[in-house]
Amino acid sequence: MAATLFLLRHAAHARVGSTLCGRMPGVSLGEEGRRQARALAERLAPEAVDAVYASPIERARETAAPIAARLGLSTETEDGLAEIDFGDWTGRDFADLDGDPAWDRWNAARASARPPGGESMAEAQARALAGVERLRARHPDGRVAAVSHCDVIKAVLAAVLGVTLDGIHRFEILPASISALALWPGGGKVLSMNETLRA
Repeated sequence: MAATLFLLRHAAHARVGSTLCGRMPGVSLGEEGRRQARALAERLAPEAVDAVYASPIERARETAAPIAARLGLSTETEDGLAEIDFGDWTGRDFADLDGDPAWDRWNAARASARPPGGESMAEAQARALAGVERLRARHPDGRVAAVSHCDVIKAVLAAVLGVTLDGIHRFEILPASISALALWPGGGKVLSMNETLRA
């Protein structure tokens, strides 16, 4: 008996690639992101998904809404899927962070570094894996869509693949992408990674 988990990165917003949004409020999907969310809904329509979950962060919930509507389901919140708490870096432009020794350390040593005033990658991974296990336990032989965030999805995939957190830069998770896992008690495997769609 295994659950299938479709891990979706939220769709695009205007600050993707320029600002470390983290948990800052008011970051909504743009028109491109709304198109991407509708495309994800169509992509998942034939997958017999039983439940839709989302991070509590606005852009994740906005991505999940058309998926749930298309599938005739409601969106439930799973706090374990929330974005990393980037502490003092929240809302900072990447250009401003460039050259900051703490930022350089974060990107070079994810397994041990911590954003100032925020949570470590290891803490985020543990939180996300606990959330994923809750979903698996609720739907032990079900098919679940879960909308989360880039580094959180990378942390889950790294754990399933047996890759250290320092190795998460070796693969990409793009906005509005799908990565699929098969999960069973005490284990799992990656079925696909970073599937992207044309909106």
